[in-house]
Amino acid sequence: MTSEEIREQIYTMGKKARAAALALAVLSEEEKNEILRAMAGGIREVSDAILEANARDISAGAERGLSKAMLDRLRLDGSRLEAVAAGVEKVATLADPVGESLGEWERPNGIRIQQVRVPIGVIGIIYESRPNVTSDAAVLCLKSGNATILRGGSEAIHSNRALAEALQAGGEKAGLPEGAVQLIPFTDRESVAVMAGMDQYLDLIIPRGGKGLIETVVSLARMPVIKHYDGICHAYIHPRADLEMAVNIVVDSKTQKPSVCNALETLLVDEAIAGEFLPLVSAALAEKKVELRGDEKTAAIIEVKAAEEEDWSTEYLDDILAVKVVDSVERAVAHINEYGSQHTEVIVTQDTEVAEKFMREIDSACVFHNVSTRFSDGEEFGFGAEIGISTDKLHARGPMGLRELTSYQYRVRGDGQLKA
Repeated sequence: MTSEEIREQIYTMGKKARAAALALAVLSEEEKNEILRAMAGGIREVSDAILEANARDISAGAERGLSKAMLDRLRLDGSRLEAVAAGVEKVATLADPVGESLGEWERPNGIRIQQVRVPIGVIGIIYESRPNVTSDAAVLCLKSGNATILRGGSEAIHSNRALAEALQAGGEKAGLPEGAVQLIPFTDRESVAVMAGMDQYLDLIIPRGGKGLIETVVSLARMPVIKHYDGICHAYIHPRADLEMAVNIVVDSKTQKPSVCNALETLLVDEAIAGEFLPLVSAALAEKKVELRGDEKTAAIIEVKAAEEEDWSTEYLDDILAVKVVDSVERAVAHINEYGSQHTEVIVTQDTEVAEKFMREIDSACVFHNVSTRFSDGEEFGFGAEIGISTDKLHARGPMGLRELTSYQYRVRGDGQLKA
């Protein structure tokens, strides 16, 4: 396709999405829930076609030499596809944030002011790899009253097309507006730039993927962007930690799923307990085949590969953990605020006063006390599902569920008040 053809097609999608967003904004909660249930039915009705499309992506990925892990992320089978459909139905059971009153007050002149949650409008989502993101993004945007334009990666293009068509076709049976869920049907890189510049139709853009993709979107976007670059998550083991608990939290945070953004990347150990704790955690991580990269104080206690300066600011997404001995909670906080990515940090201690100090002073989206970093997740927070995790400070921070896909409106009522 030529550049002009790409631009024309995406702008046409934008016009449809803007019209759909206005229609979605006035749907009742039950109307949206009926649409969601119909969307789940739409997936089930054409499950064979979706699985056939997915098989084409898997075959193409294998020919291109994608890793076994990447192919597994792409793969859909009967049970995984049913889980996608069930996930759509689950969103229908979540509380609708639209219309929620955030506050009401009356001014001395008698005007009454109310702050109310409203949809954002049209949300563009650019993502890579997993086809289930197509469904997750579409249905969360729908439940929060937003139209969405999706742009998936080339690895899952056939799966994404099939899923998006099933969602729109199924939803239309229950009143889903035309253009409410649209997928850009091609993967030309130019489509990212076109979306990022389409601020007259897109109110928000959310990139989900590698750092290169996110940096590209941020550099080009003419509308607000919600994103996170890295998940450089830390654990600090305080002198008053329960050491067995600390070992378990570190092992779970690092090894339960090393390739995700809320996996542990740096372990900070207070020197008061380093001699006792480091051999324990080293043995436990060795069983999981985790490579340790440590500073000089760590190397004096356990066998590690010498850490370089870059290790403190690296998101490994692998079975590698940086380890550093610090002399106080203040040093731990300073290290995290200097090298972290403002994602998720945890302190392990039985001293609640120290824990509260740590949580106040850390500048990250999520700060935990005696909890694995792997709980930094929308579903684990009780949101039902998430659109992603934000390390921004405006307008959403941390795991993003339905509420984070809304804005607010001031509704002012009176009986003829005049400024003059």
